Amino acid sequence: MEKYKVNSIHDNKTFLITDCYRKLCKVLESLKKSKGKIVHIVGAPGTGKSTNIYYAINDLDLNVYDVKFSLKSVDASSKQVFNTLFENLCEDLGVKSKGEIYKKLSEYDVVLFADNFHDSHNLNPHYIGFSKWTKHAGFKTSYFYLLCITEYIKHRKYFKNINILLQTAWRVYIMGKKYDIFSDMGLFSRIIVNILKIFFDVVLISYSEKEIINIVKTHIEDADTDAIKQYIQKYGRKPRFICDALEK
Repeated sequence: MEKYKVNSIHDNKTFLITDCYRKLCKVLESLKKSKGKIVHIVGAPGTGKSTNIYYAINDLDLNVYDVKFSLKSVDASSKQVFNTLFENLCEDLGVKSKGEIYKKLSEYDVVLFADNFHDSHNLNPHYIGFSKWTKHAGFKTSYFYLLCITEYIKHRKYFKNINILLQTAWRVYIMGKKYDIFSDMGLFSRIIVNILKIFFDVVLISYSEKEIINIVKTHIEDADTDAIKQYIQKYGRKPRFICDALEK
């Protein structure tokens, strides 16, 4: 299911403006005039988080640093993953210390953690992205997040000058089926998102049925409306999955 997946600004050849995209633009536009913000973009796989993020970045002409990440092994510990992140940043930014990293990152409108971070293995088969590691490590990943929180508190003076945009997903497996905690679990998902909103700016990528039909027809002009509705029942309101199914 990769034909309709967007991994960079250059992949966005077809796009339809939706209500959630307008909300996203409103939040991201504010990053040009302020610093120290953390924005979470949430939504189930296949809803187009990357598509919306990269289109908005281009539309708003944001100066973005797109974080790249690659592990050597899925068996890496949380501490090794944390250290590898900073090693990757040092190498890519051409600096030698954390202080220099944060100074460089403060020069951008926003620092983006999206596909080049989460799914770098889809871009280069020799890479191991963060999502591949989290799937393998399971609940052991909690220590990585604790290290990140500690780093943020310890270096708050640097982070107050940096905007961070996170493509956020929290996937769990129940009875062999994959769910996203932020969008696939009804009332529980709404509660989790509302809690997240207390501390951060949050944009949920989701669509009405009419928007889904229009998005799919933007990609597949002769797509039958009734067939799209049937796939909505099967896959949910996830345009990438529906487009892939219609192409088969």
